[in-house]
Amino acid sequence: MARTARVDVGGMPYHVLNRAVGRMRIFNAPRDYQSFLDILADAKEETGMRILAFDAMPNHWHLSLYPRNDGDLGIFMHRLTNAHTRRVHAETGTTGTGPLYQGRYKSFIIEDDAHLLTVIKYIERNPVRAKLVQRCEEWRWGSAWLRTHGDTNAIARFIDEPPIDLPKQYLRWINAPDKEDDLARLRTSV
Repeated sequence: MARTARVDVGGMPYHVLNRAVGRMRIFNAPRDYQSFLDILADAKEETGMRILAFDAMPNHWHLSLYPRNDGDLGIFMHRLTNAHTRRVHAETGTTGTGPLYQGRYKSFIIEDDAHLLTVIKYIERNPVRAKLVQRCEEWRWGSAWLRTHGDTNAIARFIDEPPIDLPKQYLRWINAPDKEDDLARLRTSV
């Protein structure tokens, strides 16, 4: 039976995520995270995808993507997940043993500016909610770290300016506790 075609509309931002099979760890050491980020940057450059926020966690990742044209999301995600799966299997000697991810990535259109800010904050606060760090900008494998510690070239390699301004007090905003109704809305859509 054929799979249902995904919504893949250009000019609309998305919240995209995927998780490892069985919630197993896919990032065990800094080199694993860096490998994923290198693949992410390469896919961005090859496809022209705009990345608004990202976060690599031990067994999953979240992205906020802003494709330019219809079909760009699928092309970018194919390059990212295919290259990452091949690299993990090659580095761990597990080629031919099965999938890395639990299934196809999940993607959700972001409805409006307030929703986009909620998604960016959700993504960048993920390591705090998981108790991996105290503050968002301490997690080396996410866009919050890059926004606060990266140089201009590193920022341009990985993230793009969102179509709306981030709050002026960015660090205060990103580190403020989540609002329960925002989390509930995001979790319902996911």
